Amino acid sequence: MIDRTRLIALALATALTPVTAAAQVARPTQNLAAPVKTFGRVSYDARSLMIDGKRQVIWSSEFHPFRLPSPDLWRDILQKMKASGFNTVALYFDWGYHSPKQGVYDFTGIRDVERVLAMAQEEGLYVITRAGPYVNAELSRGGFPGWLVNQKARARTDDPAYLAAVDEWLTHVNAIIARHQINGDGKGHSGSVILHQIENELALTTPAQRRYMDHLYAKARADGITVPLFHNDQGRNGYWVPESSTVANVVKGPGDLYAFDGYPGGTCTVAGKPTRGVAAPDWGFYGPGGAKGGASASPDTPAFLAEFGGGWFDYWGSNGGYECNAVQRGKRFQRVFYGTNLANGIDIQSFYMGYGGTSWGWLPAPVVFTSYDYGAAISEAREVRSKADEMKQLGGLIAAVPDLAGMVPAAPVQVSSPNVQAHHNRSPESDARFLMVTHKPSNGQTDDRFTITADLPDGRYTFPQAEPMRLNGFDAKWLVAGVNVGGQRLVYSTSELQTALTIDRSDVMLLYGRVGETGETVLRYTSAPTVTLLEGTATSAFDAAKGDLRLDYTHAGRAVVRITGGGRPALTLILADEAEAVRYWRGSDAVLVRGPALLRSTKATGGTLALTGDTAETTPLEVWAPATLRSVQWNGTAVATKATVIGSRTATAALPGPAPVVIPALTNWRTAQGSPEATPGFDDTSWQAIDGRGSATTTAKPDGQPNLTMDSYGFHDGDVWYRGRFTGTPDAKQIALFYGAGGSGMVQVWVDGQFLGQNELPSGLPRPITTGLARFDLPASAQSSGEHVVSVMVRNNGHNWDLDSDDYHKEARGLISASIEAPGGRNFGVPIAWKIQGKLGGEDLPDPARGPANNGGQYGERVGWHLPGFDDKAWAAATIPATTATPGTTWYRTRFDLAVPKGQDTTIALAFGDTTTPRSVARYRALLFVNGWNMGQFIAHVGPQRVFPIPEGILNHHGANTVALAVTSDGAPGDTIEQVRLVTMRNVKGGVPVRMVAAPDRLGPAK
Repeated sequence: MIDRTRLIALALATALTPVTAAAQVARPTQNLAAPVKTFGRVSYDARSLMIDGKRQVIWSSEFHPFRLPSPDLWRDILQKMKASGFNTVALYFDWGYHSPKQGVYDFTGIRDVERVLAMAQEEGLYVITRAGPYVNAELSRGGFPGWLVNQKARARTDDPAYLAAVDEWLTHVNAIIARHQINGDGKGHSGSVILHQIENELALTTPAQRRYMDHLYAKARADGITVPLFHNDQGRNGYWVPESSTVANVVKGPGDLYAFDGYPGGTCTVAGKPTRGVAAPDWGFYGPGGAKGGASASPDTPAFLAEFGGGWFDYWGSNGGYECNAVQRGKRFQRVFYGTNLANGIDIQSFYMGYGGTSWGWLPAPVVFTSYDYGAAISEAREVRSKADEMKQLGGLIAAVPDLAGMVPAAPVQVSSPNVQAHHNRSPESDARFLMVTHKPSNGQTDDRFTITADLPDGRYTFPQAEPMRLNGFDAKWLVAGVNVGGQRLVYSTSELQTALTIDRSDVMLLYGRVGETGETVLRYTSAPTVTLLEGTATSAFDAAKGDLRLDYTHAGRAVVRITGGGRPALTLILADEAEAVRYWRGSDAVLVRGPALLRSTKATGGTLALTGDTAETTPLEVWAPATLRSVQWNGTAVATKATVIGSRTATAALPGPAPVVIPALTNWRTAQGSPEATPGFDDTSWQAIDGRGSATTTAKPDGQPNLTMDSYGFHDGDVWYRGRFTGTPDAKQIALFYGAGGSGMVQVWVDGQFLGQNELPSGLPRPITTGLARFDLPASAQSSGEHVVSVMVRNNGHNWDLDSDDYHKEARGLISASIEAPGGRNFGVPIAWKIQGKLGGEDLPDPARGPANNGGQYGERVGWHLPGFDDKAWAAATIPATTATPGTTWYRTRFDLAVPKGQDTTIALAFGDTTTPRSVARYRALLFVNGWNMGQFIAHVGPQRVFPIPEGILNHHGANTVALAVTSDGAPGDTIEQVRLVTMRNVKGGVPVRMVAAPDRLGPAK
C-alpha cells in the first residue's frame, strides 16, 4: 500500500480542488476499438474484465491472512466479505513471514497460503494475489525477510544477487498461486485467482527497474501463472503502463494491465471527529485525462484501482483514529467516492482494507502500532461495522445489474438544481443506464431538491414526476434505468436497487431510500397489471399509452407490493428505508433472508433450506425461497415457519441471541525480574562477539567503530542486548549511544549494574523518527581503573519500508555506535569490547510454528517464560496494578479458564488501564503473550492502543489460558503496570468452528 503520510497533502489537495462544470463532461479515456485480450478463462478489453466471456465489475476488498494467526477464522472473514457484497478478495503475501532464513520457507500452519486460497474459492470469491516481492503494507521491511537486510545488492533492481533471492521466494509462492488460478495449472488443480500482481508501488523507473520488472513478469509466466499480470502504481503517475498505451509521458512496462491506487478523502481531526464532505476525484471518464489522470493512462485496458481507501492506518502516539476513520471513510463516503469511481468507468476496484486485523508480534513497520484495524468494514475484533451494510447494498446492486460492467458515458442529463450533478453512463450492449447523483464539488453539500431530465432507453423522462428527489448533505444516489431485472423492465427508479432474484418463476426486488424521502419507481408492461398492496403504503398509476406503471411511496419501514399480469412474471416489490433494507441478505440458492446480524451461507438439500449465520440478539427470521424447500434450518437446528401474505415464510419463534459470557478477573499473578543481563556477573560467554564484519546498512557510523548493527549478527526482530567491557579512566564522564529502533523505539543502559536511564524516540508522528543519539552520565565507578561492564537493551520497533526503492529498509537497527566521552562530549578513544544477543536461535527458529515475528531477545523469551508450559511456581506472588517497578524488564504471569458457550463467536481482549484515554502518565511498555503468542505491544505513555483483541484459536475459549507480560520501565515512582483485565468486544451466536492453533508449550532446542 502507498505511503499515505507522505502523500496526504497531495491527496487532500486533489480531493479539495473544485471541479468545474466543463470537467464533468466525459472524456475519451478508453480506446473502444482496442482488441479483446484473452488469458484462458480471463479476458479483457478497454471496458472491463471478463470471466468466461462475461463482463464483470470486480468488487474487491483486501485481507491479509498473516494479520490473523488463527487459520480457521480466515473463513469467518471471507464469509463476511462475501455477505458484505464483495465478489473478490485481494490477498497480500509477506515474504518475510514465510522465510526466517535464506533458503528456508514455511507454508504450513498459520502460513498455509494454499488453505486460504482454497477457502476463498469455496466461499465463492474471486482472488487477486499480491505476492511481492515487495508489498509495503505497513510491514517491517515492507515484507522483505530479515535476512535480506544483509544483502549488499540494491533491492528492487536487476542486481543478480537480489534477483536470485527474489526467485527463491517466487518459485515457492508462484507454484501455489498457479495451482489456485482460475485457469488451472495443467495438472488437475484450479481455483479462483483471476489477477496477479508482480510488484507494488515501484516509483523508480530507471533501466535497472525496467529490467527487474521484465524479470518478474517472465518469472510469473515461467512458473505457470497464466492470468493477467499487473503492477500497482503508487498514485496516479502513469508508471508501468502496458506497451499498448499511446498516452504521452507514461512509463511503459511488461504488465498486462495498468493499476493504480489512491486514498483521498481527508483525515480525522485531533478531537477524534471525522472530517466529511470533501469532493470525490474523477480518475476516469470525467477527469482531466493524461498520464496522471488515473485510468486514462492506459486506454486499451480496463480501469483498475488496485487499492482505494477503505480506511487509513494509525501511528504511535496518535489520538486513536480507527473509529474516526471508520466513520470518515464509511457510510456516505462509500456512496460518493466508490460510486464516482464506478461512474468513471473504473470497473475493477479493491478497497484497502476490508479487514485489517492485527500486526501481531514484530510484524509492524515503524509507522504503525499493533492494531491494523484500519477503520475497515470488518473491525480488528471481526465486528461487521455499519459501513459494511452500505457495502452490501452497493455490492448487491452490482450483482443484480450485470449491465453495469463495461458502461461508457452517455449523453449529459439535465439536473434542475445547480448544486447537483449526475454522471450518466450506458451499456453499449443493452443500453442500460447508471446515474451517479451527488453534489457538485464547487457547491458543497447542501440539502437540495431536484429533478432529472434525460433521454432514457424507454423514452424521455423528467423524474420524479411527483415530489422532487432530495439530496441531503454529503451523500450520493446510485440510480439505474432502462434495465431488465429478472423478467421485469425497470424504466427508472429514484430508489436504489439492493437486490433482485427469481423464485419459482416470480421475481422479488428490493428497493430502498433514505428514511422519510419519497420514492418513485416506473416499470414497463404491455398491458395494465394488477397491483396489490400487501403491506405499508404506496400508490400506483398506469399510463396505457407508454405502458408505464408508476409507484409512489415514502421510505418508512417497509411497504410490499405484488404486481401480476401485464405480460410479465409476477413481482414482489419490497420498498424499504435504509435501516430496514440492511436487514436483508441475498443467499446463493434463490433465497432472500431477513433478520439475522449476518447470513453466512444457504444450502438447499432435498426439501430443506439450511441457513448459517450469526445473531447478536433475539431476532425474527423471514425467508423468501422456492416452494420445494418446505423446511428451514438455522445453524443446524430446525426452525418452524409459517406462510405470510407477502409470499415469505416467517419463523414462528425468534432466533435466539447469544448467552452472556462470564469473563474471569485476572488474579494470582506471579513475577520475576527479567533483565539479568544488566548485572555485572551475568554469563555472556555464549554471546556473539562484535567485530568488524561487513554490513549492508545504509546508515553511516563513525570511523573506527565496529559493526554493532543487530541484523549483521542474525537478529532482525524485537529486542536485542549488548554487553560491553571497557577500562575505567578519570575522564570517563558520559557514554554516547547512536541507535536505530524504529517507531517509538528505545534504549536502556546500565554500567556495573547501575541503571543510567533510557532514551525513547519521538512519538506522535505519522512518519516517525527511527534513529536517535542519546548520552548518559556515567557513575563515578566508571572513572576508576579496572574493567567495567556496560549493558544496553535496544527495543527495535520495526525496520523501515522501501517504498522509494532506496534501500531504506536497511537503515541500521540496534546500536550503531558507542563511545565513552570526556567532559564537553569529547570522544577520547576508550575502546569497548562488545558482545550481542538477540532472539534465541537467531535465524534458526526454535519455534517455527509461531515463526520469526513472534519473538525478540528478552531474557524471558530466550528461556521460555512466555510459553504456557513454563513452570513459574518458584516466582514470587504479585498483584496488578503494581506499586513499584525496577528498571529494566519485569515479567508477570497468570492463568485463567474460559467457558464461552458452545456455538458462540466472541472476541475477548486484554485491556490496560483506563481505556477511555489514549495514553497515561505512567511510563512503561509491555509485550503481551497469550498462550505463547506475542499479540502486541502496549506503550502506556505513548498509546493510542489500550485494548488488544486476541483471536480464538490463540485464546482457548473452552479451557485453560496463560498470559505473560514483559513490562519494561525506568523504575521511577508511578511508572508501573496499571490494571490488566479481560473484556468482551463482541459476542454473537453463530460463527465458524475454531480449533486451537498448534504450537509448542515449552521451549525446545534451536534448529
